[in-house]
Amino acid sequence: MPKKEKKGKVFKAEYYDFNLVAVVILLICFGLVMLYSTSAYTALVKDNNDMAYFAKQAIISACSIVGALAVSKLDYHLLYYVSGMIYWVSMGLMALVKFSPMGVEVNGAKRWLNFGIDALQFQPAEVAKIAAITFIPCLIMKMGKEVATRKGFWKLMAYGGGLAAAALIFTDNLSTAIIIGAITGFMIFIAHPNQKMFLRIILVLAVLLLVGRIVLQMTLGDMQLDMTNVDSFRLKRVLVWLNPEQYSSAGGYQIMQALYAIGSGGFFGKGLGNSVQKLGPVPEAQNDMIFSIVCEELGVFGGLVIIVLFGYLLYRLFFIAQNARDFYGSLMVSGIMVHIALQVILNICVVLNWIPTTGITLPFVSYGGTSIVFLMAEMGIALSVSRQIYFGK
Repeated sequence: MPKKEKKGKVFKAEYYDFNLVAVVILLICFGLVMLYSTSAYTALVKDNNDMAYFAKQAIISACSIVGALAVSKLDYHLLYYVSGMIYWVSMGLMALVKFSPMGVEVNGAKRWLNFGIDALQFQPAEVAKIAAITFIPCLIMKMGKEVATRKGFWKLMAYGGGLAAAALIFTDNLSTAIIIGAITGFMIFIAHPNQKMFLRIILVLAVLLLVGRIVLQMTLGDMQLDMTNVDSFRLKRVLVWLNPEQYSSAGGYQIMQALYAIGSGGFFGKGLGNSVQKLGPVPEAQNDMIFSIVCEELGVFGGLVIIVLFGYLLYRLFFIAQNARDFYGSLMVSGIMVHIALQVILNICVVLNWIPTTGITLPFVSYGGTSIVFLMAEMGIALSVSRQIYFGK
């Protein structure tokens, strides 16, 4: 259990991170502007209403901001007692996707649950991220010095790895599994006294990824494969990543058009609303490829503005984690910081074709109600931790 204040000491909230609130609202507003610009044509063609995507996202975003502010007023220590329930509920919800008729397939991926009402359709994998952020710190606090032992290390890895494995097996969501694994690993890194061991592991993984990239390029880069004979969609994504021009008719078309959009935007872009690629060449541009439209309309400058905003958001989260009232709050905010940082990095790397397509959206900017709801829940947790920061004399 998190340590309590000394007896007789009355705690009074001294701080509230309005800077975090401001940058999040700024990102959401920026995202809504870009979402309308990106999706208006598609929405008009599909729904005969150019505001269809924008209106839905705006309503959910407004409600999520209010919800996050409400969560921020609660004591974050309550999560210590319910985090175990969140963990197992997320496991059960992901299992329902695979083993129940409530599992819904969207765009070729069965990752959604539908309870009979479209408004209640969501991705349980997002709940799993919250579970990792709240439950792994709870375990670390309960284990105490046992974290430094081999048994403690593997116990934490079992819980974090089990959640990541469930995301992969039950929802076939590799990107979420990677994010959950990264959140778990980073929290163990913070809590473990032997941090040099983790740095060595990261170095080895980086070398293996680099070597793997070179080997794949040498063995598969120039091969002429018939995609109709390739059963694994992940192998198809790797082949497209290595040579998008060659496989433009089998998955490389979207990434090629996204790169054309970025290249045609120049430094200051064609102007807001003037994208050509959003009119069809970049399919589902309002989702994970929205960064390419930002760069086409606002140029490299617009892309850098988004990156700076995310950088400042991560800085505010780092500030809260560093000054949190206790280690539990610090670990949770650190997990939130890793989640957002990794999702931003992976999304931009996909758009630039630095890594294979993952389907990860750009936080606060891409279209998606489930994503914005749970991201704002995380912001509410971070703000709750910030409220209990005490700058004593």
